[in-house]
Amino acid sequence: MSRRNVLAGAAVAGGAMAAGTGMAAAQAPQPARLAPVVDGKTALSPDQALELLIEGNRNFLNDVPTAAPVGRERRLEIAQGQAPFAAYVTCSDSRVSPEILFGRGLGELFIIRNAGNTVDTVALGSIEYAVAELGVPLIVVMGHESCGAVKAAKAVVDDNATFPGSIGRMIEPIIPAVLEVRGSEGDMLDNAIRANVSRVVKQLRTTTDPLLLDPQAAGKLKVVGAHYDLDTGKVDFFDQP
Repeated sequence: MSRRNVLAGAAVAGGAMAAGTGMAAAQAPQPARLAPVVDGKTALSPDQALELLIEGNRNFLNDVPTAAPVGRERRLEIAQGQAPFAAYVTCSDSRVSPEILFGRGLGELFIIRNAGNTVDTVALGSIEYAVAELGVPLIVVMGHESCGAVKAAKAVVDDNATFPGSIGRMIEPIIPAVLEVRGSEGDMLDNAIRANVSRVVKQLRTTTDPLLLDPQAAGKLKVVGAHYDLDTGKVDFFDQP
């Protein structure tokens, strides 16, 4: 090989490396925008907290790499106390992870998960703790596409199905949502998933303890219903006060 060819090859390789470095830099994860904390609690309003979630999901949808705060420095920081900016009630489904859907890190979301995103005594007490003790300004109740718990409740209504163990008792609170949407236009399962969310949202807005009702009346707390699309990755905050 001639000296000219060697030099030309080196130039091409160098250019490719430079281009690759530029692409890597362009795709470098950007630090997530952290919620401000004052006196040990989040300083965000309910609307600001919701906007932070919307922004995070937008980045998730567009494959924007985000560096969520999960490192050693963050671990040491929150070991002294937590200041989440939202309480998140969602399904236990392995495909539905709020921190990933919104690009959030350690100590930012106070998450309550169970199959079918229902709220029993334990879940309600957890939500009340998040509001009264941790000062969260936002509660989100999120269902998701193809929810197995809602499918099971639908099978009870449609086919008089039964389920072993505690599964049947677990889905009992979802059955009214399925009954509510019978005869409605559109996909019955999707309608039931959204109705199940809205029933829980209504419960938290209207029939709970003053621990939740008083801050809502004062404008310091909002309860929002959401739906997650497994195919697109989009979170639709469809039920807002």
